Amino acid sequence: MKPLLDPYDRPINSLRISLTQRCNFNCFFCHQEGEHNSLGELTPEEIETVVSVASELGIKNIKLTGGEPLLREDLVEIVQRISPYVSEVSMTTNASRLADQACSLKEAGLKRVNVSLHTLNDVTFNKITGQRYENTVTEGIKAAKECGLEPVKLNMVVMKGINSDEIPELIEYSKETGTVLQLIEFQELENGVEYYEKFHYDLEPVEMMLEAKSKEIVVRDLHRRKVYYLMDGARVEVVRPMHNSSFCAYCTRLRLTSDGSLKPCLMRDDNHVSLISLIREGEPRERLIDAFREAVAHREPFWRE
Repeated sequence: MKPLLDPYDRPINSLRISLTQRCNFNCFFCHQEGEHNSLGELTPEEIETVVSVASELGIKNIKLTGGEPLLREDLVEIVQRISPYVSEVSMTTNASRLADQACSLKEAGLKRVNVSLHTLNDVTFNKITGQRYENTVTEGIKAAKECGLEPVKLNMVVMKGINSDEIPELIEYSKETGTVLQLIEFQELENGVEYYEKFHYDLEPVEMMLEAKSKEIVVRDLHRRKVYYLMDGARVEVVRPMHNSSFCAYCTRLRLTSDGSLKPCLMRDDNHVSLISLIREGEPRERLIDAFREAVAHREPFWRE
């Protein structure tokens, strides 16, 4: 079957699936995967159908997100159902419930996890998330490593005056735990719009510092992100999406909202294509394939030169 290629000749090889908009954290800047007013959640059977069609069209990497995916009681079942169709199933999580489920998820077919960890300071953790789960998060990270979910990546959204001074500490923590630190630029999206001017932190000087301390720098295909292999053994990846035409030019990702619409771009919500309505109406598989192709045809770089 002809693979997915958008109007800008970008191949689509990954699908980011939001399983729920529910979350036990209340991070003030959360972009909610660019989603709001969710109309519900998909069943494991429906998610399997989506992934089976995606696989037919050449999508081989699935990222499970939320909200918080671990709030789904059927998460292990979901992973079991979809993992046979693709090369990799990974997950982004706050890890507050990961310690008890990491090994079960690994056995079900989950390959790796990204853990949202913006600070190691208890007070700052509470300020960001509205919760005091910092110990359970680090226990979740430990369990992920022990259960063989590799690599474990730590997602740190860097915010001026809140956690920007903790970058060296998080680099050291990632080295000690054998994890990869991802420094992520604060985005002007959803809840982040209100705080963008106040908390946006320019990561360019950080990249200059990392470059000076690196023995090797690798540019990933996805988004042209740079990965810095530091001389002390740490590994740091930098994600700079804002006003970055290269980031968009090398995006190979499609998204599925928690209520079952294909979402061509994180930054837009005016070009969704409903998939779940077709599934629930019993439409033939060809119609689901057409919906994927329609969504991909809507893709265009949000940031351009």
